[in-house]
Amino acid sequence: MSIDDSTETFSAPAASADGRAARPVRPVALITGASSGIGAATADRLHAMGWSLLLSGTDAGRLHAVAARTGGRVLAEDLNAAEGPGRLAERALATAGRVDALVASAGIGWRGPFSAMPPEVLAEMVTVDLAAPLQLSRALLPGMLERGRGRIVLLGSMAGQVGVGGEAAYAAVKGGLSLFAESLWYELRGTGVGVRIILPGAVDTPFFARRGTPFHRTRPRPLPPESIADSIARTITGNRSRVFAPHWLALPARLHGAAPGVFRRLADRFA
Repeated sequence: MSIDDSTETFSAPAASADGRAARPVRPVALITGASSGIGAATADRLHAMGWSLLLSGTDAGRLHAVAARTGGRVLAEDLNAAEGPGRLAERALATAGRVDALVASAGIGWRGPFSAMPPEVLAEMVTVDLAAPLQLSRALLPGMLERGRGRIVLLGSMAGQVGVGGEAAYAAVKGGLSLFAESLWYELRGTGVGVRIILPGAVDTPFFARRGTPFHRTRPRPLPPESIADSIARTITGNRSRVFAPHWLALPARLHGAAPGVFRRLADRFA
């Protein structure tokens, strides 16, 4: 996938009634998982950049607080419901008329032996972390392609690049999301629509508390969600299609691909 950092913007001029250029139209972003963590930080960042926001999340109180400070519109939908992603896409298009960028940051985690993972948690993880972003992308892509501009930003994980013991299902869905992003990237070349994937390590969000197991490693230290939001903002306006956060995580990912046996020995040694 491309690692070019040249800049593209979304600020296309709107035509006035007599055909002359008018004021630029504010681009519209739909952010899932916007009630806390990376999603909320991304809403703050894009609001500061002049974006119009459509916000979806599971915590109504927090979501409305984010909407109040960013001027965003609340579109609460359950992404774990069969029709949830489709309804969310329909409401977004009905509310704003278009979506210029999808930021699919909603996700759940779980840690423990895979044999002990509750079946209902496994089903929800596959739905929310993998199926919902695909369904939202499928629903919003036609409009982006028709306009010849747009971004789909997916939140992957380092776990989906190298695998993590005790997080087999989470690594599997995030790995699937990475391959979806890469495959779609090939399809969309030359269309003006880009797909981006952010690959963070640990991030200091409520994610770990919600999965039932706190972050237990001393290294790497969790990044603040604002750092990931900055990466999202940069990749929306630029051409870089795959971003590790922090950037040095690209090194173990490359080692894993080039010498998996060596990587496993190091992973066992350094946990």
